[in-house]
Amino acid sequence: MTETAKRVRVHHLQAAKARGERLTMLTAYDAVTARIFDDAGVDMLLVGDSIGNTMHGHRTTLPVTVEDMIPAARAVAGAAQRAFVVVDLPFGSYEAGPTQALETAVRIMKATGADAVKLEGGRRSAAQIRALTDAGIPVVGHLGYTPQSENLLGGPRVQGRGDEAAAELSTDAVAVADAGAVAVVLEMVPAPVAARVTEIVAIPTIGIGAGTECDGQVLVWVDMAGMGDWSPRFAKRFGEVGAALRAAATAYVDEVRARTFPDDEHSFQS
Repeated sequence: MTETAKRVRVHHLQAAKARGERLTMLTAYDAVTARIFDDAGVDMLLVGDSIGNTMHGHRTTLPVTVEDMIPAARAVAGAAQRAFVVVDLPFGSYEAGPTQALETAVRIMKATGADAVKLEGGRRSAAQIRALTDAGIPVVGHLGYTPQSENLLGGPRVQGRGDEAAAELSTDAVAVADAGAVAVVLEMVPAPVAARVTEIVAIPTIGIGAGTECDGQVLVWVDMAGMGDWSPRFAKRFGEVGAALRAAATAYVDEVRARTFPDDEHSFQS
């Protein structure tokens, strides 16, 4: 956002949409990367349940627990000085209904210092969103490809293709907004469908593989930074940090084995 804010708050997100200014979001799972992204001017940091895939070595996000999320979210929220910090509610922590969702969200907010939580689903999650909003907890929705439902969806597939599916997604987006969500992530949605949703809902839309017309964009940071050999089609690699880190580690190993590190400059003589 061009308007500088001491901290990004809910009303800044809405104001950015009203002004037509693009919002930026990246995932973060620790204090080191959170501080770097915060200094870079990223508006929103998502402590995503993608921590399961990227940091814990799981094939999906399904094994991630609330206990996994809390230390990561506490670290990110503690490091961020400006960014709006959002924490995913992991699979199994809110689907039972508003009571379970509220208990989980309250626990996360109290334990981490985060600014908001995120949960997946449209109409099926509207009651949970309303319960959290009524309790004073900002909620970010998540529609399109929802990773926690990947077994039902048949894997990571584009959602909202065809007139009927597009209409269903639009209806879900309206339900999420009407329930009080402060923003909604649209993942792997055809660009025209995402553009239509962005037009019909008053809250900001944050796209990931959803075209150019969303109010903001989010990427998983390891994809954005080129940490691995593969990244999704929709994720532009803005750097090759993985290669740089590998080169640094290789140089360290070589110098230690060659006895050139540590040298006098990196030793205490008295």
